[in-house]
Amino acid sequence: MIPRAHHAARIPRGIWALGLVSLCMDLSSELIHALLPLYMAIGLGASTLAIGIVEGIAEATAMVVKVFSGVISDVFRRRKPLVVLGYGLAALTKPVFPLASTLGWIVAARFLDRVGKGIRGAPRDALIADLAPPELRGASFGLRQALDTVGGAGGPLLAIGAMAYFVGDFHAAFWVAVVPAVLAVLLLIFGVDEPPRAARGDPAAARERLQWSDARRLGRNYAIVVAIAAVLTLARFSEAFLLLRAVDVGLTPGTAPWVMVIVSVVYAAASYPAGAAADRGHGPRLLAAGLAALVASDLVLANAGGNATLFAGAALWGLHMGLTQGLLAALVAAAAPADLRGTAFGVFNLVCGAALLIASVLAGGLWDAFGPAVTFYAGAAFALAAWMGLARYGGIATKLGKH
Repeated sequence: MIPRAHHAARIPRGIWALGLVSLCMDLSSELIHALLPLYMAIGLGASTLAIGIVEGIAEATAMVVKVFSGVISDVFRRRKPLVVLGYGLAALTKPVFPLASTLGWIVAARFLDRVGKGIRGAPRDALIADLAPPELRGASFGLRQALDTVGGAGGPLLAIGAMAYFVGDFHAAFWVAVVPAVLAVLLLIFGVDEPPRAARGDPAAARERLQWSDARRLGRNYAIVVAIAAVLTLARFSEAFLLLRAVDVGLTPGTAPWVMVIVSVVYAAASYPAGAAADRGHGPRLLAAGLAALVASDLVLANAGGNATLFAGAALWGLHMGLTQGLLAALVAAAAPADLRGTAFGVFNLVCGAALLIASVLAGGLWDAFGPAVTFYAGAAFALAAWMGLARYGGIATKLGKH
């Protein structure tokens, strides 16, 4: 959904530019990610457990690196240089995927790509928080997430087109990802300006450096937001398993990325409205609805017997992401002091990364031992556990949503 003009006009130009940067990089990354699990399984003979471990470690690596980049951005009071470094490193890894011929090369490229994501993630989110007016914080994060997810939908479409054009040649299809990655870096360098310290509402703008004791200022509300996000992430393993499920149901490697297209389209459509609703104090309802969508998605995917049920499960998965991800980022921004936003996003992503690693390894082990249905039933059980936790602590979203 495109935001209404009078709302969009109030969102700063730098946030629009960061959203377009995310769109371009996601075109590149999601093209590769839509094909990579299938290439590892079919082209390199990797087991489902091995794929789960690779995906889990890759994503967890990004989350761990975000802690350090977030802290560094707070220490030096600069966000953009780290954001450029992260996107630049990710762009440099893209040619490695078409050149790789062994699982080791794939793992190395995936690792470095996620390091780049980790370097840019927390400073970018902190930069958005610095740029966004408080009353438009949810909408700003939702807009950035929506544009990011448009790229997430375009990437699998490019993958489908490339696989058709190159007659199933994975390596040739991977080369297409290089172009949008380079465009993302150029747009970031020339289209985004970092605001002055005083413009961020940072009471510690004149302070020379942070102290370890400053971490205590993150507070209880922040800890609750991180805990809720961790349980949510534990309930949602890597999306690589959606692609594997697509092939299991009967799609070919060239058409399986349609699953990710559906996820991304619904994700993009829901992100901005969810962010705007969060600004009006509907955070707990959004989180509850997102968890309900995840439970439904897992149950549908566990019982998928054809394309209709497979795509319905993918749509529900995308709805869950759209209702929760931008909202959680806005809650972190609201709970953290302005001068600790980089650190706050870094720790937030570290905890979520650890949860994603655990979830992906468990999902791969369950799949190999008991089959795909048990894997998705387990995901539904974790989502229900998260729902119960939200019933007790989700009220924090209402308090943080009030500016």
